[in-house]
Amino acid sequence: MSEIQAHATGLTSQYIAQVTGDLERNVKEQERISAEIEALQEQLGALQHDHSVLVSMQEALGGANAVAEADTTAAPTVPRQATAEPRQSTPKKAAATSAKTTASKKGAAKASSAKAPTTDTKPTLVNLIRGHLEQQSEPRSATEVSAALTQAHPDRGVKTTVVRTTLEGLVAKSQAQRTKQGSSVFYTATPASEPATAEPQQETVAG
Repeated sequence: MSEIQAHATGLTSQYIAQVTGDLERNVKEQERISAEIEALQEQLGALQHDHSVLVSMQEALGGANAVAEADTTAAPTVPRQATAEPRQSTPKKAAATSAKTTASKKGAAKASSAKAPTTDTKPTLVNLIRGHLEQQSEPRSATEVSAALTQAHPDRGVKTTVVRTTLEGLVAKSQAQRTKQGSSVFYTATPASEPATAEPQQETVAG
C-alpha cells in the first residue's frame, strides 16, 4: 500500500505543477491581450481625434466657399440705360424724346432698386463660436457654447458634436485654448497679441 500511496502522491504533485503552469501562462496571455487592447484603444482615440479635426476643417472650408459663392451671386445686375436718341429737328419730337428718356430712366431706377438683393450673408459656425468665446470672461464647455448659439441663432440647428469638433479645430489652429477640469473639457479664446508699437526714432541734430 505504501508504494501505491507514493505513486498517487507523485501523480498529484505532477498535476498540481501542470495546473500551476497553465494558470501562469493564462494570466500572462490575459495581460498580453489587455495590453494590445489598450494600444488599439489609444490608436482608435487618436484616429477619432484626427477625424474630428478634419471634419471641422472641412466645415470651415465649406463655409468659406459658401460665403464666396454668395458674394459672387449677390452682385446686383443694373440694367443698361437707354442711349440718348439723336436730336430731332422739330420741337414736338424733341419734347417727346425727352419724355421717353425720363420715363426710361425712372423705370431703370425702379428695376435696379427692385433687383437689389436684401439678403445678408450669414457668418460661418467657426466665426460664431470664435466670437462667442472672445465675449466670455470664463472658460466654456462645448455644451454651453452649443446652448448659447442655439438660443442666439435658433434657425442654425447647432449640434453639440459639431461645436466640439469646431472647437478642437480652433485649438489646432491656436485660435482657442483647451483646459480640462476632471472629466470636463473647457475652451477659451486665445488672446490676440497686441501689435508692438514702434518707438519714434530720435533725430540727430548736426552741431
